[in-house]
Amino acid sequence: MILLKEYIKNPCRSSSIPYWKQRTIKVPDNIKIVHNDEYNVADFNGYIDEPYFRLYHDLQSVQRIERNDIDIVVVTDDMMDTVVDIINKSYNDLSVTKEQMESYMQTPVYCSDLWILLKDKSGTYVACGIADYDKEANEMILEWIQVIPSCRGRGYGQYIVNELLSRAQGQAKFATVSGKVNNATLPEKLYRKCGFTGNDVWHILCENE
Repeated sequence: MILLKEYIKNPCRSSSIPYWKQRTIKVPDNIKIVHNDEYNVADFNGYIDEPYFRLYHDLQSVQRIERNDIDIVVVTDDMMDTVVDIINKSYNDLSVTKEQMESYMQTPVYCSDLWILLKDKSGTYVACGIADYDKEANEMILEWIQVIPSCRGRGYGQYIVNELLSRAQGQAKFATVSGKVNNATLPEKLYRKCGFTGNDVWHILCENE
């Protein structure tokens, strides 16, 4: 496990996952994780490769977006069904359960102010944003940024990300985010538009049985 001081120097290059997760996640024997700098496709015949980007934000310059057409609501316990519904509507290849999302609230990095929903003027919840805050590393980690398909293209994703970055200022020292490189919804483009930088890619290699 990488030391905290080494992680903070270059979090996206030193680890494929946030610092706090290193202490709780054990990589299965059939999975290898390799940074792009050390990756050679010929070395991993028989593995299925899923590359993930990892980006960094120094939280020094965050321009808060003001909008009058949408309301920001902090998630409370009774809104968990709404969070689950938005996430599941936003993916074709995965789904979450209420129990799974509630379990995230029990982690040491849970921060209630960093769980938000967007509600339009008709009262419909159209997007969600969830981030963690690791006090030990002073790191904010974006985890779930979802806009339901019928409401995409309206700037809601950028609005959520900028709101979460703004909330982290004065608390976290930096922010990170990761996602699939080959995601058709182009999340990396969104995060770079919001000020995230870096070129780190990690290959999650699963042995093809």
